[in-house]
Amino acid sequence: GTPEINVEFHTKAEQLGEDVYETVLTVTVTSKLPEGDKTVFLVEAAQAGIFRISNVPQEDLEPLLGIACPNILYPYVREAVSDMVTRAGFPPVVLQPMNFESIYQHQKQMQANQQQAETTH
Repeated sequence: GTPEINVEFHTKAEQLGEDVYETVLTVTVTSKLPEGDKTVFLVEAAQAGIFRISNVPQEDLEPLLGIACPNILYPYVREAVSDMVTRAGFPPVVLQPMNFESIYQHQKQMQANQQQAETTH
C-alpha cells in the first residue's frame, strides 16, 4: 500500500548571552503503512541557528524567535530530511513551505487555553 506520511514540527529558543539567542527547529517525519500500522521509516532532523538580536523591544522578541528564526532555518532542515530519505532508498519526501506565524499563533492559543483550564480547576 501507499505509506502515510506524518510530519511534526517543534521549535525551541533560549538565550545564550547578551543579545545572543539559539533557536532549534526539529522536524520529525514518520512513514507508516496503513495496514498494520507498520513504520516504514522515521527521520528526525534538528537545525539550530545562533542569532544576534539587538534593539528589539522585549514584547517582540518571543515572536521573532518563534517565527522569523524558524523561517531562516527551515530550508536547511527541509533539505536534510529530503537528502536522508533519498539516501536511504525511499521515494523523496519534499516538505511543503510552512507558515511559522500560524504555528506560533496556534501554540500561543493552546498555551492560553491550558492556562485558563488550570485556573478554573
